Formats: sequence, structure tokens, C-alpha cells
Amino acid sequence: MVTQMVRISIMSYKFNGPQVFAYLPVRRKWQRETWLGWLQNRWMTTSKRVQDRSTTKRVQDLEILTEKWKIVSKVKAVMEILNEEPEMIVPVRNLERHRIKINLPKPHKISDFLRKSPKLFELYKDQRGVLWCGMTKEAEDLVEEEGRLIEENSDKVAEYVTRCLMMSVDRRLRLDKIANFRRDFGLPVDFRDKWVHRYPELFKVVELVDEVSYLELVSWNPEWAITELEKRVLGVNESSNHQPGMLSLSFPLRFPSNYKKVYRHREKIDHFQKRSYLSPYADAKGLTAGSLEFDKRAVAIMHELLSFTLEKRLVTDHLTHFRREFVMPQKLMRLLLKHMGIFYVSERGKRFSVFLTEAYEGQELIEKCPLVVWKEKLLSLVGYREKKKKILTFGDLSDLEDSGLIESSSEHENISMHFGHEDTMVGVEDAFLAGIDEMNIGEIGLADWNSEKS
Repeated sequence: MVTQMVRISIMSYKFNGPQVFAYLPVRRKWQRETWLGWLQNRWMTTSKRVQDRSTTKRVQDLEILTEKWKIVSKVKAVMEILNEEPEMIVPVRNLERHRIKINLPKPHKISDFLRKSPKLFELYKDQRGVLWCGMTKEAEDLVEEEGRLIEENSDKVAEYVTRCLMMSVDRRLRLDKIANFRRDFGLPVDFRDKWVHRYPELFKVVELVDEVSYLELVSWNPEWAITELEKRVLGVNESSNHQPGMLSLSFPLRFPSNYKKVYRHREKIDHFQKRSYLSPYADAKGLTAGSLEFDKRAVAIMHELLSFTLEKRLVTDHLTHFRREFVMPQKLMRLLLKHMGIFYVSERGKRFSVFLTEAYEGQELIEKCPLVVWKEKLLSLVGYREKKKKILTFGDLSDLEDSGLIESSSEHENISMHFGHEDTMVGVEDAFLAGIDEMNIGEIGLADWNSEKS
């Protein structure tokens, strides 16, 4: 009876808010739910979430790409750990302490994870039966190549870090927050200890009252106070006389191919694109939070940050850490979902990723820097489809070395493991994603996606 009364009131649009809330708790109490719990659930479900999106708003290519880069991140983390060791080898049991860095949840075994990439990692047991892990010659060459590429890209990354400081409201950022962007920007592993001191003319490390290290801007460079969108749309080059101010630029839009409702929002989209906004490099202390200009400036800042990254992609958690420094709204995820033509948020895994849609054509990044090409090379060496091979002991290795069979065995292994890109990706799925809530990388169709969600 109570449910019918509420339903009639809502359908006639003559209900009183307090009366409705007075009726509904009666029913919820019958369902053994508290009034506070019902009210909290009701208001929480009214907010927009990534999981509430329809399938027509999902971009399958970017979802698959998210899975690929997550696997590369795991493999790269192991390679960094091994590279820090004096002999570049470590007992596998010692890698257990690095599970968080590797991002390999239990109960998955690290040894199984390593065994699935024999082109990158070598496993053997010593005389006491302890399992050790090292890198292959091919993996060591990749690590050396990456170090060389990071060094060549160091000056450009220093420019991007300086421009981030120029966009911040206090012209300084916490060093541990910048560490979240290390891999996305292409910073070296030791950037806190050495790299930050290589450019004293741009920034310096300071410690404030709270004893937290900050990276502070040393000098303002007007030639860098030009957004990437201005360079692309207006063709504006670096100018020493440039002063950041109001902008009226339209952001490039790219919607999912199966999303047919764009025309319904065309008027709102046009109104947003024509709206003027304050440059990310201009002083934003006078902006009113929640205003239309405030929101568009926040979109411009996120567009600029994503343009600085190697893959034009960031973890959304890393963006939310800078809401105060970059004067962005508290409900940043809602703003990203609202402007789905500019950004795309992938929900795969425990943490969401946001893409700059204009930078991608399907699964391919339109403009690839050398470090992205390096990651693709690393990904091509991941995965293995053959049966597990016996892990050699130290005595077996000595016998092989004495008989001169190690080199020939290695060559035979390389020949037998020469497979195509498709086989590699299927191997990645078997190796890393079995039993984990991640997407099949081999061949993913919309039907599989729907069945997985249901």
C-alpha cells in the first residue's frame, strides 16, 4: 500500500518531498534496512559512474590497449628491480616484497609470471634448490636502450615538468606527487636524487614547514606558456612576448563509432566549444568554482597534462592528486565522463585510465615517441605458448657450459619461439590474465564484453 501511494504521487508530479521520504523508510524498515543506509544508497546511485555507461559509449580499441599497457607495466617493473641488483639477478622469493610495485595480486605466483616470458627472464635453481631470476641478453639490451632513450628525452621532459610548475597555483608541486607521473613522462628511476638537480635554472627542491620536499619553479619562461592546443590549432610558436590570458579554442572531438546520439547533444557541445576560458598558465585564483569558465579551464588543464605524457594516457588517481594545485573541481571523474568526446575513461582494473581521444586512431597512437616504440618492442617479446620447460639447476648449467651446448640450445629456443603478433597476445592472456579481472587481449568482441559485464 505504501509503495502504491508513493508511485501515484510521483506519477502525478504533486508529491511533497518530505512526505515521500516519510513513506519510503517504512518499506525499507520492513526490508531490515536503516533509514540512514537507504538515504546514502539513494544519493550515491544518482551520481554518474564509469560502470553505468552504456556499451555504445565504450571504445573497444582503447579498452584492449589498456590491457596491453598494464602487462607492459608489470614486466617493466620486474626489469627495473633486476636492474637495480649488483649482478642483475635476484632470488624469486625476494620479489614477493615487490608485489605492489609489480602489481601482481595473490594468489598468482611470481615464478609463473616470469616463466611465461622466456625471451625476457631466465630462471634457474642453485645447488640448494633456491629459484633465481635474471634477464636474458635481449632484455639487458632493452634496458640499455631505454636508458639511452630516456637520456635523449631528458631536456623535453624537463620542459614538461617546468610547464606543470607554471600551471600550478603556487608554482610548486610536491615531489612525491610528481613521482606518480614518472613512467608517464619518461623520467628516470633516480629522478628524485639526481635528475631534479640537473636543471637548476628551471626548478629546485625545497622543504617547507611540513618537511615535505617540493619542486619549485625558479624562473618563468614565457615561451613555454603556450598550450599544445594553441600550437596545433593556431600555429602559435614559442614567443618571448607571449602573455597567457583568455582563450576561445575548440577542442578536437572523437566519439565512439557506435555512438549515434551525438546529434542530441550537438547544441550543448557547440555552446561549450565556443565558450571562452582562461589559459592554464594564467592566474586562476579569481575563478569561481563551479562556473562554466572554471569547468572549461579544468578541461584545458587535463588536455595539457595528457599532451605531455608519452602515451597520451594517465591514471585518473594521479590527476585527482593535483586538484588543489591546478585549481580543478572535486568531482573530476564526472567532468571527464561529461566530455567523452575529448577524453575516454577506461574502467579496466582497479584504477581507471583516461585517454586523450584525439591522439588515437583505433588502437594506434598517431604520434609515437621513441619510448612508446620501445614499449611496443617490449610487448612483442612477452608471452609464450609452448609447454613449460624444466628449470635447470646450477649443476646442469655447468655441464652445458663445459660441453659447449648453451649457445646452440639458446639458438634453438629462439627459433622455436619465433611466433607472430597474434600468438604473442594470446600467450599474454594465458600468462598474465588467467583468473584476473582483466580483458582477453587476443580477440575481444562486443558479445564477450557484454557477457563479462553481465
